[in-house]
Amino acid sequence: MRTREQLMADLTAATGVSESLRLPLGSQLWKGQAGEFRGAGVGSSVDFQDHREYSPGDDPRHINWQAYARTGQYTMKLYREEVRPVVDLFVDCSQSMWSESGKSQRTSELVYFLASSAQRVGASLQMSLILGDSVRPLTLESLMTHRWMDEMSDLASIDPASAPQLELARGRSNAIRVLVSDLLFEGDPAPVIRSLNERQGSGLIFCPFTRQEADPEWTGHYDFIDAERGSHHNHQISPGVLTRYLAAYRAHFGIWEEECRRHQVGFSRIAAHPDLFTALHEQAVRSGLLELSP
Repeated sequence: MRTREQLMADLTAATGVSESLRLPLGSQLWKGQAGEFRGAGVGSSVDFQDHREYSPGDDPRHINWQAYARTGQYTMKLYREEVRPVVDLFVDCSQSMWSESGKSQRTSELVYFLASSAQRVGASLQMSLILGDSVRPLTLESLMTHRWMDEMSDLASIDPASAPQLELARGRSNAIRVLVSDLLFEGDPAPVIRSLNERQGSGLIFCPFTRQEADPEWTGHYDFIDAERGSHHNHQISPGVLTRYLAAYRAHFGIWEEECRRHQVGFSRIAAHPDLFTALHEQAVRSGLLELSP
């Protein structure tokens, strides 16, 4: 886990990056409260959209009087509403996210960055900490005062190595749903991906990883520790074993990438070794998960 001093440094780095990069809110259609982004409904902004017939009770200020003068029929001017984006942020609290210092830092930076990005544009932000079937709401105050690490340690799941059950977090309609997870759990990715897209949501997955797990240089005898369950496993790593590990690792994420493409969920793996801006710009911006701030 990260210390308070480390979290403060992570927040500073993430806040700085959020001035240059942001979630792809400019390319989305949103429904919600009044704000600066164009919505999918009808409201009272100056962006004219269409006409419809007048109905009793309609606001007479929106009657198209020029059309009435020509046709003798009452019609209403419709305008595209201005709305606040809705962002649901889900943080996978599996121990594998925090087992290495590099991944731990990158995960923390991602959470702070995504929250800061949503907050900077006035989005309606809802956050959840998830460990398997255990879910806890995360407040902005808890995040920004760095108490969220303590709250995360209180999560208890029947199977901590299982996939995060996002459906238990009650994501909102028409939200951009963002999952931060290393995806190092077994099973079909479809339930997680479907949860990101349900109720007309738009899903994005930010997947932190380290060079040590993606391309290890193991050789000889190792005592491996299951990060989720704390169990020990002794293995002799031969070139053949390492080859099989690398093949399984790449196949695992190949399945995730393919399923995300099929369900139109944004997916990007974020390396731990470069600085946050470089990693996000090279990987998330290129993948369309982030855009340059105007």
